[in-house]
Amino acid sequence: MRHPLALAWRRILDVALSTDPQRRVLMSMSLLALLIMASSAGVLLLLAEATETMNVTSVRWWAGLSVAGLLVLSLLVRFDQAARLGDPSLTVAQMVWAITSGAVAYVLAGEARGIVPSLLAMILFFGTFALTTAEVIGIGMYALAAFGCAIAVCARLNASTSGYIETAYALMVLIVLGGCIALNLRIHRIRLKLQRQREALADALAVNRELATRDDLTGLLNRRAMQDLITLEQRRALRTGRPLMLAQLDIDHFKPINDTHGHSTGDRALQAFASTVRACVRDTDVLARWGGEEFVLMLAETSPEDARDLLDRVRQEVAQLAIPHANGVLHLTVSAGLAQHRAEDSIDHTLERADQALYTAKALGRNRVVMAPPGKPGTGIGARA
Repeated sequence: MRHPLALAWRRILDVALSTDPQRRVLMSMSLLALLIMASSAGVLLLLAEATETMNVTSVRWWAGLSVAGLLVLSLLVRFDQAARLGDPSLTVAQMVWAITSGAVAYVLAGEARGIVPSLLAMILFFGTFALTTAEVIGIGMYALAAFGCAIAVCARLNASTSGYIETAYALMVLIVLGGCIALNLRIHRIRLKLQRQREALADALAVNRELATRDDLTGLLNRRAMQDLITLEQRRALRTGRPLMLAQLDIDHFKPINDTHGHSTGDRALQAFASTVRACVRDTDVLARWGGEEFVLMLAETSPEDARDLLDRVRQEVAQLAIPHANGVLHLTVSAGLAQHRAEDSIDHTLERADQALYTAKALGRNRVVMAPPGKPGTGIGARA
């Protein structure tokens, strides 16, 4: 059981940051920006109280408005009002407000304005990972314009002071601005490169997963992937009570095709067979290559009568295939064994019943569909070829 203080702290965080994971991240960044601004305002207020060159009242107004502005933006993020503006984090708005406040602080700080460049650098780096390239450049240009105006105002207000000091302050601000913009753009390019690499890696992994689940020759699911899919469908059928049919299909006399016409003709025959069957079945039916010339067809939510009719259509379409080869045209036939999965049986048991029905179809002369009886699987009749 959690400590009461830990539970209380969690409730406070849920109220402050929200319970939505994405919004919590955005709020954390917004509150960090607010904390930085409040801390900077506190430092400037401390300097204003300690020196005679700063207008305390003006600094107080500046501090209040600067912190209040970021607080309003944080509240907009917290209550999901920022999403309507197309920028859920309001990063650009927060940075523009902070840069504007920094430029005003540069004017108000008087002889202490040397502390402002460090605040400026922090502001510019704050949104590096949330901005696009165009936004990074736009924010940089705005910062140059805002502080250019601040430097001009200071030069006009402090015309009696040493020109070297004002020039040094101005140069420091420009150096920080230029350096931050250049570094931000460099970091942004690195981030985009890493993102492209992650996307390429994700695509490669997707291709590898596809290759691991597909038969290279026919493009059908392989045996392992089909077993996983049948297991999932079995659970769904158990929940819904809807029928699940499994069929074993075998191309008749396939071995002589390879022996007589070569494996390349046999490969074309397998590809033509797979394409023909897929064209006959529904999108919800799944065909897999089980091994060699054997295939398994899964028919979900299909009655035994509809499943048999579908397999008869498949058989007729396969019989009409004409596959050209060096010595003429090759014709195929297919035998099929069909079994309805029963709730008390395992998938292996149902596949065994379908396999025994396939043996029966072979023994009865091939090129036919046989439905497995509802009882236990018996002894196979004949041999497949």
